[in-house]
Amino acid sequence: MTRITTTLTSLRSRICTREMLLVALVTCAASIIGSLMAGLPVFSLFGALIIALIIGMLVQIPMHAWFAHAAAKRAEGVGNAAALISNKLLRLGIILLGFKLNLDVLFATGVKTIAVAAVIVTLTITVTYLIARKLGVDEHLAILTAGGTGICGAAAVMGLSGSITMTKDEEKRGRDDEVMAVATVAVMGTVFALAEIALRPFLGLSDAQFGTMGGASLHEIAHAVAVGGSAGDAGMDAAIIMKLSRVLMLAPTAMIIGAWWARRHPQPGDGPRKVPIPWFMLGFLVASIAGTYLPFVAQFTDILVKAAYLVLGMAMAALGMNVDFKAIASRGRMAVLASFLASILLAGGAFVVAKLLF
Repeated sequence: MTRITTTLTSLRSRICTREMLLVALVTCAASIIGSLMAGLPVFSLFGALIIALIIGMLVQIPMHAWFAHAAAKRAEGVGNAAALISNKLLRLGIILLGFKLNLDVLFATGVKTIAVAAVIVTLTITVTYLIARKLGVDEHLAILTAGGTGICGAAAVMGLSGSITMTKDEEKRGRDDEVMAVATVAVMGTVFALAEIALRPFLGLSDAQFGTMGGASLHEIAHAVAVGGSAGDAGMDAAIIMKLSRVLMLAPTAMIIGAWWARRHPQPGDGPRKVPIPWFMLGFLVASIAGTYLPFVAQFTDILVKAAYLVLGMAMAALGMNVDFKAIASRGRMAVLASFLASILLAGGAFVVAKLLF
């Protein structure tokens, strides 16, 4: 009897390993394809992470066909493997992304840019969240959409989600919320990037001012780069500096929102003051400091940032493999509207800031 039990346990372990390997290979391929496609003119507006997410969602079709002819245990195993990869690689990717943030470049622009970014992020998150809640969007989806709109798109959504503690029963809904928030800010960022480029001749901004407006108002780094690049080198530099100043707000914002969420939603058995610490966000800050001030680390920055986008792309693809399309259709519409309304206000505010302060 003991031998039979041991054999069954070993078999389950092999199945788990096989399913984990399958998901790892699929998500790795999706991430690499996303990076390659993001280098093409049209797809560059979406960025590698969004493309990887879409590929992961498309992979569901053959996966579901495979599930139809396989044991339910296999389907559950693949789903669990995808959830594990999206969760763990998310944290690793966010840490590695810290190497992209050169603190010297940000601090060289003075206190003004960072202070403006802090105000923009604070107001955008607050306004987007309040609009979403007024429209009936659930709290978790509302705060993720607000964070993605206010900071840096998909990376912000995933970073904030990682700092929010949810129960086992809530985790599936939480993953659907992540996908909805990522998709929402991707669409809004693309729409407003195209709109700003089209409106540029009528805005009366210098190249640097226009780049600043793009960096202050657009959601993904890819969006800010596309808009800034349309105004030449001066526009590109201004867009990147302003956008990275907003990215700098990711770690403190995640910690603040994690604490706020924990106080509003204490877990069973937790004291009301127990607040989860998103250690991976501290890793993000440590990586930023190391990449900026340690020469032997700085020489590997490009490799580490590429690794960051590889593992983040895998996390996004794994997230897409588990998405519930029905949930998105039923619950995501008001979040899109909230982000759209907030993005209009954000673009208007960024225009005023660029015109008056830069």
